[in-house]
Order: sequence, then C-alpha cells, then structure tokens
Amino acid sequence: MKKHLVLTIAATVLIGLTLIGCGKKSSAASSRTVKVGILQLMDQTALTEARKGFESELAKAGYSGKRIKLDYVNAQGDQANLKTMSDRLARDKNDVNLAIATPAAQALQKADKKTPLLFTAITDPKSAGLVTNLEKPDKNATGVTDLVAVADQINLLHQTFPQAKTIGLMYNASEPNSVYQIKHAKARLKQLGLRYQIRTAATTNDVQQAAESLAKDVDALYLPADNVMAAAMPTIGKVAKAHQIPVVPAASTMVKDGGTITKGINYRDLGKQTAKMVIKLLKGTAVKKLSVEKPAKVETVKNEVMLKNIKQTVHLPK
Repeated sequence: MKKHLVLTIAATVLIGLTLIGCGKKSSAASSRTVKVGILQLMDQTALTEARKGFESELAKAGYSGKRIKLDYVNAQGDQANLKTMSDRLARDKNDVNLAIATPAAQALQKADKKTPLLFTAITDPKSAGLVTNLEKPDKNATGVTDLVAVADQINLLHQTFPQAKTIGLMYNASEPNSVYQIKHAKARLKQLGLRYQIRTAATTNDVQQAAESLAKDVDALYLPADNVMAAAMPTIGKVAKAHQIPVVPAASTMVKDGGTITKGINYRDLGKQTAKMVIKLLKGTAVKKLSVEKPAKVETVKNEVMLKNIKQTVHLPK
C-alpha cells in the first residue's frame, strides 16, 4: 500500500513538472519576437493605407512592442530599389514578408522563394506569376487582392453619367494590374455600345500631358487601380475639373484624391484583412492552406466637390 502511494505521489510530481516545463516552453514561444519584412512599391495613398491597416491589425492582435520587429522599406517606384530591398529582406530571414503592390511582390518572390510571402493591393496575382492556383497556393505566396469587378465600375459610370458616350482610358502599360483591368473595361464598354480612347503614361511626369490630350476628346475618364495614376490623381483631378468631366477610378482612395465616384474598397480594411492571414501563418498555418482572398467589402464612394463640377446630367445611385 505504502509503495503504491509513493509511486502515485512521484507520478503526480513528475506530471506537474512536465506541465510546468511545457508552460514555460509555450510562454517562451508566445513571447518570441516575430520578424516581419514589409516592401512597399511607392508612396501612394492606397498602398500606404493598406500598410497602416496591416500594422494596426497586428498590434490589435498583440503583435506590438518587443513582440514584433517590423522592417519596413519603400522602393519609391524604382526597380533597382525593389531588387536591392528584396535581396536584403531575403537575407534577413524574416518569419514572413509582406509585399504591397504587384512589382514589390514579384521582386520579393524572385529574391526569396521559401519565406512565406503575403501580398496586398494586387489585382491579379495569377497573371503576375505569384500563384498558379488561387484556392490552393502552390508557391510561397498568398494574400488579398484589391480586385473589384471592372464591369460593375463601368456600369456605374454609364448609369451615373448617361450622356458620356466616349470614355477615356488612361493607364501605365507596364503594370500588369492595369493591363488586366483595361482589357475588361474595353470589353464592357463595347457591350454597352460606348466608344473609348486610350492614353498611356509610364511615370507621374507623363500624366498631365496624357490627361490633357485625352480630356478634350472624351466625355468621362476611367482609370484602373494603377500606381502611376493613383500617385498622380490630384493632377488628373485638376485636368478633369477644368474640362468638367467625371473621373471614375478603380480605387476608392483615388476618388478622395481627385476622382468623382466609384465602387471600390477601403484599403486600410484591405491591410487589416491581410494581417489576419499573417497571424494565421505565424500561428502555424501553412501558405498552401490559405486561399487567396477577395476584398471583404465593396462600397460606392463619392467626391461631392467633383460631382458638383460636372456639366453633364448626373444620376446618382440610390
């Protein structure tokens, strides 16, 4: 009996010590500093909003202070910077990297094919070569797209400005996101029996001339979620205002910066949505288990000042 009692006590003590040890390991793991690299393509309202949303959601989940090390770099739209910064983030061996915009994601994935890569503010990750399967990512990347149905935005333009018969399309032809969206815009405009004219601009310095050239010959402008167009949105807004024509951009932030109206998304919310995916990764979920997500919410956004300037009939959606 005594022998049995001694063994029972010993076993209980051993289990207790084991649990304490496990608790210490768990506590140590949870207090470990997480390393997150962030590569942003350029200073542009939508991209910056996505980053701020990402960081705030991580902080809300407890990843702040000593618990996280954020290594944020901005390429300022320069390809050489993208390569240099991607190479450095790859050498740093972060737990996860975040790429904001397509060129940033492509550069990071080329530099590092192993570290989990989350992307945000990207329209078509499949065409960009980041994944081949949106449902079951088969590389090291997944994330949240900013794609809103282009046809819905063209429909909104047509319904809101019924007198607009010739639509101007302006974009950077070297941005895969923009090429994809313009392709769908042209298809929908043809279906509606509307004409279109096209101008391209490779840099923000080219935008004013392209916008002036286009604005005098069209009744409205449609702009994709293009980083060059977004960065030059105040300039485009001034040109549109002078010609009293509406601008329907693909991104809601572009409405705020000089557009007229769109069906778009909140980029800060997009960043938060991306952060929730990162948190799952940090807790052990594999990239291949995280399908590429679409924006959780789409809303109609208006710029009242620009709307009042339009010389055409305006039918606002209810």
